[in-house]
Amino acid sequence: MLNALEVVTVVVVGVMVGVEFAVPFFINPILNALPGDNGLRGRVHGARVGGAVMPFWYIGSLVLVGVWAVAGWDDDGTRLVMTAAALLIVSVLMSILVLVPINNRVKTWADGSRPADWKEQVKRWDRWHYVRVAVITAAFACLAAALV
Repeated sequence: MLNALEVVTVVVVGVMVGVEFAVPFFINPILNALPGDNGLRGRVHGARVGGAVMPFWYIGSLVLVGVWAVAGWDDDGTRLVMTAAALLIVSVLMSILVLVPINNRVKTWADGSRPADWKEQVKRWDRWHYVRVAVITAAFACLAAALV
């Protein structure tokens, strides 16, 4: 049973990392290349979709890692699993304190209703998202290494 939990956790966290990695390296460059305000419209839609889905994914991932840490407490890889949990906690805190407030503003922007500093807000979100991707990638690497 523990092996199944480990595999499910690695897959869930790994797919989350892949989705979050795709945002700055694939999706945003595509959106930025669109003419006019279409890229911003895409970001607004992405903020709505991501804002609805990602909280459950992040918290669910953290719960899975926590269950793995408890269930496999005596295993050799427990320190790596605990490190992954700590990194995921950091990513959730970053999200709540910095990224979600910006995301909540972005998803309210409609045609002509964006603030004067919208580009700075988007750039700030992008910078913090790079950090979050690095943090969750490190968590994923710890989980993968714990399987070995």
